[in-house]
Amino acid sequence: MKRLFTLITVFWMTTTASAIAEQAVVVELFTSQGCSSCPPADKILGEIAKRDNVIALALHVDYWDYIGWKDQFAQPKFTKRQRDYARAAGERTIYTPQMVIGGKDHVIGSRPNRITELLKEHTARIPVVNVQLKRNGTQISIEADAASNLSRTAAVQLVTYRASATVDISRGENAGRRITYHNIVQDWIDIGDWNGDGTFTASAEVPVDVPLVVLVQSGTDGAMLGAAHLR
Repeated sequence: MKRLFTLITVFWMTTTASAIAEQAVVVELFTSQGCSSCPPADKILGEIAKRDNVIALALHVDYWDYIGWKDQFAQPKFTKRQRDYARAAGERTIYTPQMVIGGKDHVIGSRPNRITELLKEHTARIPVVNVQLKRNGTQISIEADAASNLSRTAAVQLVTYRASATVDISRGENAGRRITYHNIVQDWIDIGDWNGDGTFTASAEVPVDVPLVVLVQSGTDGAMLGAAHLR
């Protein structure tokens, strides 16, 4: 898939860390149009995506494409990301629908009560990194400051997504259904690694009508340290 933005600069400068703002909780849903148990989770993601304190992202995986319906939003790198999470958690299998909350807690994506509990827990946690974003036309300015030393090198990542799309599914397990998907991830790009010293700054170009998220994550499969989005 063609990248939706061009990375311009990434550099670090020494400065005093700024005050830490309230952090939004990142929720990743691994889903597939070919999975009959996924529509309830897709609907739940659409509901929690409305919350200001939640960054909800749908990552469509490709490993169910063989059963009769090819998911047009699926990308192999999203399947790889889910496998990386499983490996980090010591799990041998992956499944849909799965939600990963805060990069740490794994839950079946169709269990609203457990999802609500985890969202409350993560919202109450003190954030580690403050992420600030500014948009000037197609130019995106990124700044990140750490409130404390990082125990592991952090990955700074830029995610672009499509707010919603409705799909008529004609084959496979969901044949005959019309399903609306929300916050469909289109691209997931590593901007750079950061050890937490000073202020991380970067610039990127993203089309003005494309919503985006910048994540700071422990490694690429660990806890989310900070996040911000522009809709």
